[in-house]
Amino acid sequence: MRYLPASTLSSLLGDWADGTGPAYRVLAERLRLLIADGRIMPGSRLPSERELTDALGVSRTTVASAYRELRDNGYLISRRGSGSVTALPTKVEPRLARHQAPWIDTAGLYDFTCAAPSAIPGISTAVASAAAEMPVHLTTPGYHPQGLPVLRAEIAAAYGERGLPTSPDQIIVTAGALAATSIAVRAFTQIGDRVLTESPTHPNSVDAIRRSGCRVVAVPMSPGGWDLPLLEATIRQTAPRAAWLVADFQNPTGFLLPAADRQQLAAAFARSRTTAIVDETLFELSLDGQEMPPPFASYDPDGVITVGSVSKSFWGGLRIGWMRVPSSLVARVLDARASLDLGAPVLEQLVVADLLRQRATLLPERRAALAQRRDALADAVARDLPSWNFRLPGGGLSLWCELPEPVGSSLVGVAQRNGALLVAGSRFSPDGGLESFVRLPFTLEVDALREGVARVAESYASVRGARPGVMIA
Repeated sequence: MRYLPASTLSSLLGDWADGTGPAYRVLAERLRLLIADGRIMPGSRLPSERELTDALGVSRTTVASAYRELRDNGYLISRRGSGSVTALPTKVEPRLARHQAPWIDTAGLYDFTCAAPSAIPGISTAVASAAAEMPVHLTTPGYHPQGLPVLRAEIAAAYGERGLPTSPDQIIVTAGALAATSIAVRAFTQIGDRVLTESPTHPNSVDAIRRSGCRVVAVPMSPGGWDLPLLEATIRQTAPRAAWLVADFQNPTGFLLPAADRQQLAAAFARSRTTAIVDETLFELSLDGQEMPPPFASYDPDGVITVGSVSKSFWGGLRIGWMRVPSSLVARVLDARASLDLGAPVLEQLVVADLLRQRATLLPERRAALAQRRDALADAVARDLPSWNFRLPGGGLSLWCELPEPVGSSLVGVAQRNGALLVAGSRFSPDGGLESFVRLPFTLEVDALREGVARVAESYASVRGARPGVMIA
């Protein structure tokens, strides 16, 4: 159970007393929003009434009444001897329970649930070229637990170009980044171990960690990105066996972890003997031509597991990912993999090897198309949903939008009836909350993005009881 000191809570509350109405209700509402948005994680133990009274300089009655208000609405559970622990009320609003719910027919709908673009031009040619190479492979059993040598050489060379010397023997090819994450977690954790993640983060990867029997320790991100002091404090307090992070255009926030922060965080993991599993799937999708930081593993080449994939840069249908593993740990990872699968498909590996050889000519077109879509989506949201806040990411595939009120799950159900599929922000929170957020990928065509946002705006107005674009104080 995470304890929240009164000084920390006071800082999170900010100038809460500027609100109108009875002080206890203003305080309760501010606390409720912090819990609903995930800034105070569910399961956190709040300071006692006396401690918070002293920290805020208000009457004991104000704090006691605010806590009672939160309890009455399901945001706080108080037990004698255990203090007051934050919670989330049971939701009854319709929502998509899983990322891109498979039982929903998306035909005719504007689908904002999947942050993955369609295939780049050139894949059909690469498939034909790979098919021509297949006869020589048909004389073998076809099992390659570590991956085809030709593909591993291309992946290793790409790391070398980024300043991270890598041998092909350090590369393990997998059936996508999610498979790589599952294998890495299995290799370096045991049932009951703690695994640190960001919040918000990619929900399917968190599910994979939990299904390995591990306990997820989620660290909230700040409005400016990673909270390094909080991360380091959490590492010291919880001693996680592993950590799973997205350092490049983090999904869903789009933040890019600076080089200095990578060095500081890698050192913290090394001190605690925490195995860092860093997903770099979105590395290639730098949309503003900015210089990218060195790979996270540059700061601890012998301790960091790097996960990569072509699902975002080339096409998710290829289902090819990989791990860059320190040489001393390759056998351990391969042993963990043996009970999951025996390797990725040969044809797809040949296709990806061909595409990687052409990445210098293929990827600029991909980035230009995504930058155009990002800007079109940002313009549409700013026009049709002016009360939504977001920062324009320098890369990646989505906008992380903050709504004025926690209505994400309610909006999902209304939007579906109006022809747009959404995933509520709470799906990206390992511990719940984030109801004031919605992720909007910019992977549809420009016209579809604009029309889709119009449907979302209509739905949002319905949820708020007003016409699109009309602000409610």
